[in-house]
Amino acid sequence: MQEVGFKQHGLHWLSAPYVAWNTVLRVIASTALVAICAHISVPLGFTPVPITMQTFAVLLLGLLFGPGAAFASLSLYLLEGALGLPVFSPHGVGAIAQLLGPTGGYLLSYPFAAALTSVLYRRWGQSSLSALGGAGLASLIILGAGSVWLATLTHANFSAVLAQSMVPFLPGEAVKVVAASGCARVLGTFGRDPRQQTL
Repeated sequence: MQEVGFKQHGLHWLSAPYVAWNTVLRVIASTALVAICAHISVPLGFTPVPITMQTFAVLLLGLLFGPGAAFASLSLYLLEGALGLPVFSPHGVGAIAQLLGPTGGYLLSYPFAAALTSVLYRRWGQSSLSALGGAGLASLIILGAGSVWLATLTHANFSAVLAQSMVPFLPGEAVKVVAASGCARVLGTFGRDPRQQTL
């Protein structure tokens, strides 16, 4: 009688739950970083838009995560805020009304800005220069989205909107871009383990 044999190629499929749960846990945990940075907030008085550290967290997550995970992280953050969790800046009405208020344009741009940062950083070689370039461009997109949203709400003229929504924040955004890029280069990415997949 001929024996029937087979090769055992390993149970690689067992690593799939590890990859998924590892990514999910990181995405959930990352929303806490954005929330903490949102509470580092200083109102300016002449504009309804406060200075916060939120964009630093958005850019940093874009550099550390793959595009899918970066988008998911910031989308989850917005969902948490819309449901009433205290994750938005305290200088706002909170919950879903904050997404529809003067700072709504900035907030709603976060998932797209984080994903764009991630894509550009990886496409341009994950160097210090690509980190600065990707984060810098995403920062300008956040400011642009915030300006368009504020202009739509207030019907103010172009110069007034820029004076309230973009110009005062440019120096701080430049610092946050450099800080996020430096932190990302030190921390590295979260996808170096071969058992993990980058979303």
